Amino acid sequence: MRAPDFWLADGCMAKALSPFSLLWRAGAGIRAMTTTMRHPGCKVFCVGNFTIGGAGKTPTAIALYHTLHKMGIQAHFLSRGYGGRETGPHRVDPMKDTAADVGDEPLLLARTAPAWISRDRGMGAETARNAGAEAIILDDGLQNPSLIKDCSFAVVDSVFGIGNGRVIPAGPMRETLEQGLAKVRAIILIGDGNPPFLKNLPASVPVLRARIVPCNGAEFAGRRVLAFAGIARPAKFHDSLRAVGADIVATVDFADHHPFRASELAELHQKANTLNADLVTTEKDLMRLPAGQRNGISTLDIVLEFEAPDQLEKIITAVLSDA
Repeated sequence: MRAPDFWLADGCMAKALSPFSLLWRAGAGIRAMTTTMRHPGCKVFCVGNFTIGGAGKTPTAIALYHTLHKMGIQAHFLSRGYGGRETGPHRVDPMKDTAADVGDEPLLLARTAPAWISRDRGMGAETARNAGAEAIILDDGLQNPSLIKDCSFAVVDSVFGIGNGRVIPAGPMRETLEQGLAKVRAIILIGDGNPPFLKNLPASVPVLRARIVPCNGAEFAGRRVLAFAGIARPAKFHDSLRAVGADIVATVDFADHHPFRASELAELHQKANTLNADLVTTEKDLMRLPAGQRNGISTLDIVLEFEAPDQLEKIITAVLSDA
């Protein structure tokens, strides 16, 4: 979902919609009270966020997997499978499944490690455990009450922060900041910014700094590119391309999780040819392109790097040692 401008400031529109936030909060409360909570019998690490929109959960989940793997823990990913028709539990097969089947994020995760989609998170986690998972990495789901988490991280974009701090629809928050902070072991802050809400954080919630690093940035230095993407915050993608020296001659933005049609791709190729530019998109968007129509389209590949990896390892060690 693309954030409306009024979510960034506490203006008249946000204040006018605030009464409706109570309905959202009431619905979430009823869901929590009427949902049976389950634990799969192995450690559950949740990578979520306080707000709607792209904060960087997927690269964070992948970085968490690599940290667990280095510590000798075999983790599996678990996702709701947003945008896919499968209800699960279903193990994602990146060679056969499409984004229409399982969603784009699970396809991307499955290139790294076993990934499962399941509308019923509890059942999905138990299925993954029975298939050999020693830990579950829940991609999103901080506000989902059906699965008991051993450790939850809130991923925050350091520029967007928490917007105006108000709950949907008055702002981008899925719940109040106080409710969210009560659930998390730490905040993972991506980028160099310092959003104002950090000033009032309790000492019990550490902030782990991280940044998005392009893996193949040298490929784009000096290249004329037409950048297209269907993600929540395309400006972040554009900034990353400029940072590696790409010459962005045009951008085309689509809705988040947009399912690309052949006609749209043909138009993009035609426009790029007219501009004498190369087409480039994100890894996540590539998952939504038909397999036979990916030729001639480059991706800017990224990884997440922690400023102090030992901080994350200490948290994981403490979680693993808990009975």
